[in-house]
Amino acid sequence: MASNVLPVDDYLDTGPDAVGRMVEVADMMAVFAAERLLSIAMLYAEARRSAPQLSTEILDRSVRLEIATALRTTEYAAGELLALSDAVVRRYPAVYDVLHQAEITEQHARILVTVVDSVDPAVRARVLDEGMTLAKELPVGSFRRAMRALVDRVRAVTLAERHREAVAARRVHVEHVGDGMSWLHALIPSVEAHAIHQRLTGIAAAIVGRRSDAGADVDADARADVDVDADARVDADTAETRTMDQVRADALCDLLVDGDTTLHPDAARGVRASVVVTVPALSLLSGDASAGQATVEGVGPIPIGRARELCAGDDGWMRVLTHPETGMVLSVSRERYSHPPSLRKLVKWRSERCMAPGCGIPASRCQIDHTLAWEHGGETSLWNSAPLCQGHHTIKHHGDWSVQQIDGSGGSLEWTSPAGRRYLVKPERPMPVFRPSSGPAPF
Repeated sequence: MASNVLPVDDYLDTGPDAVGRMVEVADMMAVFAAERLLSIAMLYAEARRSAPQLSTEILDRSVRLEIATALRTTEYAAGELLALSDAVVRRYPAVYDVLHQAEITEQHARILVTVVDSVDPAVRARVLDEGMTLAKELPVGSFRRAMRALVDRVRAVTLAERHREAVAARRVHVEHVGDGMSWLHALIPSVEAHAIHQRLTGIAAAIVGRRSDAGADVDADARADVDVDADARVDADTAETRTMDQVRADALCDLLVDGDTTLHPDAARGVRASVVVTVPALSLLSGDASAGQATVEGVGPIPIGRARELCAGDDGWMRVLTHPETGMVLSVSRERYSHPPSLRKLVKWRSERCMAPGCGIPASRCQIDHTLAWEHGGETSLWNSAPLCQGHHTIKHHGDWSVQQIDGSGGSLEWTSPAGRRYLVKPERPMPVFRPSSGPAPF
């Protein structure tokens, strides 16, 4: 009986290596994607020329049906292809060029034209040019986030006005779902929403016995999401069997109904939110948004006026003032293994995301890794630290990958795969570091 399994071993010694073959195929797919979009544009043009009397709506329906039937897909998917073809071929031909040259993928093109279409026509050219540069450099997940940040930057001038309008629409409502349960929905400012969720997570972590250790490589939020959410934990003293989600919900009810947390353990009652607010020094002093944007970790840009209020607040807010010519230095060298809290915050602030290729997990949920392992002489310092999610932290140490910090990059990591491929991951906020000449070469 003939086997249906492809003889993979027969291909191993022919042509490029497996990764090279995969990349070649992916490049061909990008070229073919561009050709398909061009063919769809030609189909639409022919249909328009042969039936000029048809309305645009009828013509679009007819072409969608033709595409769906020919490609054996749904009309919805055909409509998306038609819209993408119109954008790439007719309205933004520069995107077609880079796709046809396999410099970007079809998914990059789809994200790019969607974002460009969403902005004011006056700034589309700028967003398109910068977006194509980003598309050539970044994996899809990082590119999508970078495009959101790019749009936020070009919209910075109107951010305060849009925020005021959005705040005016804040509200709370209840949605009944049956079985005596309801969703409580609150449309509130993102800063407060993230702070509320972080405080609830901290309270829940304390209740189930997952206390934050100031010297540990995993903070309370990371412990909660990595270690506890998957299953219920049992606390020896309280016989606690609720999951993290359940305890978070119960803590929310206690806070809103009773107004206090006196029934919670002492460790839970002391939990407060900690939110990172980054404000360029010139913006903070002048109040001029053109001098740079204020951002909140995990939220994004906020009006400069709101940032000035937060920076005058209590110690629950980590205030980071940035300057175009200077950077902060924090290091304990070989004096201790664990990162002090201030250094952990700075490492996470610099990267914002897991520093593995293409990973989108927020740095607040990551572990802090010594790039050069401690047991191999690595220092506990900014220039030897990066946030990695639990999965990628495991791969780094046990997956035959090698990782190194890049001198002069402000915190970039170069990952080398088992196949010998190199991937550069840049931090969200590259920053210079000045350190003693006796230490490793500065970057």
